[in-house]
Amino acid sequence: MRKFIAIISFVLLAVVVLTDRTEAAERFRLATFRCDITPPVGQPLTGPGDLIKTVEQPLLAKGIVLEADGERYVICALDWCILCNDSYRKLRAAIAEAAGVPASHVAVQTVHQHTAPAIDINPNPKLTEITDKKAEEAPPEFEAKAYDSLVERIASAVKESLGGFQPFDQIGSGQAKVDRVASCRRMKDEDGKIQTRWSFVEDLAVRNLPEGRIDPFLKTITFARGDKPLARLHYYATHPQTKYRDGRASSDLPGDAREALERKEGAFQMYFTGCAGDITLGKYNEATKENRAELARRLTAGMEAAVANTKFAPVESLRWRTHQFSPIWKNDGKSEENEKPHEPIELTSLQVGDVHILHLPGEPMLDFQLYAQRLLPNSFVAVAGYGDDGTGYICPETAFTEGGYEPSASLLKPESEELLKKAISALLCVE
Repeated sequence: MRKFIAIISFVLLAVVVLTDRTEAAERFRLATFRCDITPPVGQPLTGPGDLIKTVEQPLLAKGIVLEADGERYVICALDWCILCNDSYRKLRAAIAEAAGVPASHVAVQTVHQHTAPAIDINPNPKLTEITDKKAEEAPPEFEAKAYDSLVERIASAVKESLGGFQPFDQIGSGQAKVDRVASCRRMKDEDGKIQTRWSFVEDLAVRNLPEGRIDPFLKTITFARGDKPLARLHYYATHPQTKYRDGRASSDLPGDAREALERKEGAFQMYFTGCAGDITLGKYNEATKENRAELARRLTAGMEAAVANTKFAPVESLRWRTHQFSPIWKNDGKSEENEKPHEPIELTSLQVGDVHILHLPGEPMLDFQLYAQRLLPNSFVAVAGYGDDGTGYICPETAFTEGGYEPSASLLKPESEELLKKAISALLCVE
């Protein structure tokens, strides 16, 4: 009799567990999409006069569509350098329409490779005045028709993905240190003056300065069904370019590592650049094919270690939040010659249990990523920068006092730091 009762109890427990998983599977679903977003030959890349001559490897749009309790959300990463202003809003709206959701349910981030386009079809005419750039230093304009074609391609990929939803019931999070890839760009010399260590530096005295302050951890978030990974999202803070301004379209270091791991694992992989406004490969980059392969090996090793360190938890809730960010502009908030005010920038975040993803605009310096992590020290916080890059660099107020490249190139006033940190706090629900 006791044996019979024990068997019945085990069966009932199994039914309860199975029922819970079935209910979770019905509540939470995921679809993935990808498409080639390489512009046609002859279209501009990031640097002045740098037009596409060859395609070393395709530039990709990769993303996930999430469904939870009848709502749908889209997270998309683009192998482009920057996407700004009306051009950003146009793509976001197209993705939203394709997914059948409001634009507020869509996050689009660029990976920020420099062997990729910088797209701002209707640029801010005061940009040259604000940043003291000469007209000949500005990137060439991207053709509107070429951009529209790429927008349609991305939207079609999103719409097609809606027929491939899979249930998920587990969320995983893991992190690992990346060995000798990122380094601080803003280094002080013996006199306390900021020395800029670009992505590639020939001056060995500058290149060999200490690594400086970085976030050494690559963070990985995994959506899974049971023990099967459906999608992995990787976050790491560094400018990703090894070599550029040579007419190549290339997904560069992030693409090398991301696609290598996808081929090896078979699971869908995405890569996001964190708050890397003042972080580069400069200390470790030699701008050679051999060195790029070694850097890719180190980055891939960091991804694999983060995957190995991943711990899973059942998915019980999914929350998407938005917040309007209205920075203080150097041109007093006017975006056009007719003094039309800048539009607020909508920021978003995703929370699944104790896992948080922040989607930030522009090129935020590392300080903002570390700030977000300090707000929730007992949670897992991943940060993606390079959303709407109409802001350019976003710097803490201290950077303006110290000087250097980033604050001189920023379109924002120092007071914007406090506003962005308030937005981050709101997105993480921290008072």
